[in-house]
Amino acid sequence: MIEKRKDYITWDQYFMGLAVLSSERAKDPKRRVGACIVNEDHKVLSIGYNGAPIGFSDDKIPWRKEGQFKETKFPYICHAELNAILNYHGDLRNSKLYITYFPCNECAKAIIQSGIKEIIYLEKPKNDETVEVAEIMLKECGIAYYPYKKCHKKIEIEL
Repeated sequence: MIEKRKDYITWDQYFMGLAVLSSERAKDPKRRVGACIVNEDHKVLSIGYNGAPIGFSDDKIPWRKEGQFKETKFPYICHAELNAILNYHGDLRNSKLYITYFPCNECAKAIIQSGIKEIIYLEKPKNDETVEVAEIMLKECGIAYYPYKKCHKKIEIEL
């Protein structure tokens, strides 16, 4: 009798893998972020990555981090988690967000308002006030968040 494979990836590996793969669409030379939202039945609801709003050319974005606000990338970029939320046209209550970079305070508000109940993140910056404020809001609103448990499994995709 033939038995099923035993080396398949877990749900967490699968969904974080989709978030990582989505991040490869980002044009930002310094930070690529991807997101994947799934429901309680392990169905992918939406994905997103950090990038320009629909209809705004990313060729017009000044990719700098320093300088006057309008001359930096910050006012022009939609974050991955916000894009994933906005890409879905339905109910996100009780869903789970896999994200490659911990949400900022603005994205935390969108996460809270959308009804997402759990966040699994790959990386979290230190000494970032936007993250500190996000954590305060997420805790207060009962949204669980925890780091992804890395398994160091490498999967190559040739396209």
